[in-house]
Amino acid sequence: MADPRPRKLVVAGLIVGDDQRILITQRRADQSLPLQWEFPGGKVEPGEAPTDALARELAEELGVVAVVGKIWDVLFHAYSAFDLVMLVYVCRLAPGSIPRAVEVADLVWVRTDELPGAWDILPADRPLVLRLAAEGPPA
Repeated sequence: MADPRPRKLVVAGLIVGDDQRILITQRRADQSLPLQWEFPGGKVEPGEAPTDALARELAEELGVVAVVGKIWDVLFHAYSAFDLVMLVYVCRLAPGSIPRAVEVADLVWVRTDELPGAWDILPADRPLVLRLAAEGPPA
């Protein structure tokens, strides 16, 4: 029997602004899949609750305090070297939290109808783009 493929559990934040735009971030040039755009988030550490991991990652990457809400989607993507399982949560920023590019190359707020085609989105995040374009931002 072959060794099982490595599997990574990650969390992503669907951060909805007051104007219903969604925040996406650009990966740094020194990361894998450099300069591609994604929904902010990251790895869940062993023993860490996914919601805690997402709040931590958003603080580290964007310097914000985020209110992590309900889970909105669960995605699976098979990259060449590993399988990715992504838990996507609806998030709001705490009053006064203004995102800045701390551990990301850039960030931008976009309308859901602008997501498809206009941004070089990571393969694992593309199903989210299609769902957001079809349904609009979550309430």
